[in-house]
Amino acid sequence: MTGDQLSEVFDLVEVRGVVSGGFAVRGPWVSRAEIEGLKFLAVVSGRALLTADGVEASIALGPGDVAVLNDRSWLRMEGGTGEGPPREILPEADFTSARVIGADRDADVVVGGHVDLNAAGRALLLRALPPVAHIRGSAAEAAPLRGSLHRLFVEATGDRMGSAFAIRQHGQLLLLEVLRAYVEQAELPPGWLRLLTEERLRPALDLIHADPGRSWGLRELAGAVAMSRTSFAETFRGVAGVPPLTYLSRWRMLLAQRALREGDASVAVLAAELGYASASAFSNAFKREVGESPLRYRYRYRVRGATGGP
Repeated sequence: MTGDQLSEVFDLVEVRGVVSGGFAVRGPWVSRAEIEGLKFLAVVSGRALLTADGVEASIALGPGDVAVLNDRSWLRMEGGTGEGPPREILPEADFTSARVIGADRDADVVVGGHVDLNAAGRALLLRALPPVAHIRGSAAEAAPLRGSLHRLFVEATGDRMGSAFAIRQHGQLLLLEVLRAYVEQAELPPGWLRLLTEERLRPALDLIHADPGRSWGLRELAGAVAMSRTSFAETFRGVAGVPPLTYLSRWRMLLAQRALREGDASVAVLAAELGYASASAFSNAFKREVGESPLRYRYRYRVRGATGGP
């Protein structure tokens, strides 16, 4: 995978992994929750069965496993051994139970969180993942994931100075390792995540990312990967889920959204930098893709940032 391109995508769509809580418990237990967007659950130790709407069978999670739930409305987890009815468990933001139990190997320890995304991020990441992505921590390529999970748990339960900041950073790294491990373990659906892993198309993708404002044609892009225009267009669409020039247009819009959020360049300047013939052509393309004009997008984002609103 082209690591720099994945990093660029993360920055553009403002992907943020946020750890919201967890628990440690001995004996039979069950935990239920209503959810939305992207939710992730990681089993630090022990085992659990996960069920969610739209998933035919329960998913068995073992030590180091992570599940990412994509646009589901509810989840149910259960685990533990022993007699008696299961205890109803609610995740704790401060991991109090984990501190009490400590490193007891008989405990089931679960960490949960969600992935914050802007509108562009939702469009990309929600299409790139299945309803539930199961990443197995036991796989050899998941060693960095297990390390990230362990460091996150140590910070969450250690009550150390600066732990809140550390947990935020580890949440980011955990999400990155989850995606890396998922790419290695799963058959990816068509989308940007699969495109970043496709070696055959990398030269063309590198051209687009290096100079998105250029008026790229199918002939040039196909020549970079030594394919005919027809073969290139069909292969690219099969991998990315969209035609090459549609991908180029959407990539330009992601760049435009970042520029509008972070800078003060005029619409005319952005149009020229991103390869549009005029400010009006750029504005029309932006409105079709994002749903509002560039200036309205900038104003709304700046107001939201100034007021701290969602």
